[in-house]
Amino acid sequence: MPLKSKKNASMLAVPQHVAIIMDGNGRWAKKRFLPRIAGHRAGVSAVRKVVEACATRNISVLTLFAFSSENWRRPKAEVGLLMDLFISALEKETRVLHKNNVQLHVIGDLSAFSDKLQKKITEAEDLTSKNTGLTLNIAANYGGRWDITQAVRKVAQEINRGVYTVEKVCEKAIEQHLAFHGIPDPDLFIRTGGEQRISNFMLWQLAYSEFYFTELNWPDFDDVAFTRAIDSFQNRERRFGQTSEQVQSA
Repeated sequence: MPLKSKKNASMLAVPQHVAIIMDGNGRWAKKRFLPRIAGHRAGVSAVRKVVEACATRNISVLTLFAFSSENWRRPKAEVGLLMDLFISALEKETRVLHKNNVQLHVIGDLSAFSDKLQKKITEAEDLTSKNTGLTLNIAANYGGRWDITQAVRKVAQEINRGVYTVEKVCEKAIEQHLAFHGIPDPDLFIRTGGEQRISNFMLWQLAYSEFYFTELNWPDFDDVAFTRAIDSFQNRERRFGQTSEQVQSA
């Protein structure tokens, strides 16, 4: 049973935005003497489970790191299979998401993907665009450094057009050009697979997120494991630069 002795505004609150690095698909497959792609396919099933878990807990936003800008360095054959799996998952899962009132967004530099995949992404986003339930963000060909760089580039272009002076550039000016603009920062960041790093994921947005790491590989991450992560979050004191006494008095 989780401890519930602390009392502050964040205690027992459900995180409104959960961000997850879905790590360990390959290791899951290796343990079973299966090809790595089998682990990625099993990972799609885990996505279904966590989407359902978020919906039942009234979590507003779920962001999943599906493919980083560094993942292109993997063997060509594996990257090709991952792209095929992405297309297949969009074809099979989008209507289910739509039926369950989930709004889907794919966030990242999509220009690197094939025309076929870009078309599937557009179709999926258009179909679910008016849904009002869980917002599901899939970060694909995404990197935190890319996100900040492209935002700064846009600010520089606005300076050249006279929209800003250099002295007026502030966090808000950069933030409004980030790929995740308009989406609240993650309250809870989860990484499966045993690694304890953020791997260039949402570098700007994770500034005050609570981190949770688990040894479980992603295909094994089920509702019980998700509940443990939520319990851990609910027993954190989120101070955002304040003292504990300030938080308690508020």
